[in-house]
Amino acid sequence: MEDVYESPFSGRYSSEEMLRLFSKRTRHETWRRLWVELARAERELGLPIRQEQVDELAAHVGDIDYAVVEAKEREIRHDVMAHIYAYGLVCPNAAGILHLGATSCYVTDNADLVLYRDALRLIRAELIPVLRNLRDFARRYRALPTLGYTHLQPAQLVTVGKRACLWIQDLWMDLEELDGVSCRLRFLGCRGTTGTEASFVELFNGDTTKIDRMNRMIADAFGFEKLFAVSGQTYPRKLDAQVLNCLSAIATSCYRFANDLRLLQHMRQIEEPSESAQVGSSAMAYKRNPMRSERICSLARYAMTNALNGPATASVQWFERTLDDSAIRRISLPEGFLCVDAILRLMKNVTGGLRVYPKVIAKAVGEWLPFIATENLLMASVKKGGNRQESHEIIREHSLSVADAAKNGETLDLLRLLAEDDRFNLSAAEIEAALRPEDFVGRSAEQVDQFLDSLPLPDSDVETGEISV
Repeated sequence: MEDVYESPFSGRYSSEEMLRLFSKRTRHETWRRLWVELARAERELGLPIRQEQVDELAAHVGDIDYAVVEAKEREIRHDVMAHIYAYGLVCPNAAGILHLGATSCYVTDNADLVLYRDALRLIRAELIPVLRNLRDFARRYRALPTLGYTHLQPAQLVTVGKRACLWIQDLWMDLEELDGVSCRLRFLGCRGTTGTEASFVELFNGDTTKIDRMNRMIADAFGFEKLFAVSGQTYPRKLDAQVLNCLSAIATSCYRFANDLRLLQHMRQIEEPSESAQVGSSAMAYKRNPMRSERICSLARYAMTNALNGPATASVQWFERTLDDSAIRRISLPEGFLCVDAILRLMKNVTGGLRVYPKVIAKAVGEWLPFIATENLLMASVKKGGNRQESHEIIREHSLSVADAAKNGETLDLLRLLAEDDRFNLSAAEIEAALRPEDFVGRSAEQVDQFLDSLPLPDSDVETGEISV
């Protein structure tokens, strides 16, 4: 394999479960299961198919000779017909009724819908623990004051937990969208070459109720409650766009979290987990880089741009179908799932091991709190009988002096300057009393509690249900 290109998703990043789901074998065995259920339904509805033929097909679902398939496809240039040929070789008694009335999209599209449904379930199962980790993190640090930033410039205080709730809210919106997309997944069924089911009208001698029953039976066999009411030869490619947009949204939220964490690690306030033997740089031995967060951002860029393939393809599906969707879908849908799967695996690791450094956070708060508190100091001065305009000017003068000194690499203490200024009517003790960080975080802790209490987030690792949308 060292001489053949291997996708980093399969060799490096994605989970065994997701890789197995999008493997050739899973896809082609799903095709065969679809052929089995088609034959079973057609037999039960009166077509001349024997039970032993259905049983033979069912017994050989996993008996795929890929050498035969590949040789036949090279000859006829059609992958589905090559698989029909190979299936017929191991099921000689059933070969004559295989694929009866169907088009290629019966197996390719319905199989894709099965795979996407199962992949969305895997993504959901990976997203829940990430949300749970961040929920627990937000609870733990609900009241820890930290410096807020707007425009990446120091602003008013928030709490570490309140900031984490911003990450959670983004991911929760993604969970709602994921469940919405999952609810919109429908089975295609057997629709024929242009979606009119004309071949089955002929097979069932005009009894259209049997066509509806056949589609219902096959959909039930694969666990689908609903079918698309109308279609061309394929299911609507609009659905692909919605699935890719859902995956892109998850990647976007993860990117935002990981980018914030990279900045926080630069500030040495919060770090991602790291192993004792982890090497940050081959040259700079002292380095501890946020490499997991960087990888999340890198992968997320792929998932976000990959989503453009959905609308670009859906918008050009001429009339009842074209084939220019085929190649791009073979790449963009599986790799979109594999990419977000890889991202969420990293997210689970990172969110489960965040390292918080309260003393560093407190130092940053202490550095900027005097500036943030100047309005409170102004009010306290006026309450004590000071002149509002005079006190404002005193605070302004000293604040600018401190800022100018900092630009020259010097350090001045704003509070000391105010306390030592005879024009300012507050003592050092009175100034200190007005600088409790917890008095400057507003409703942060309360908002954390209210927000987290409103989320019906499961506590178990295995969650198969859907949230209310």
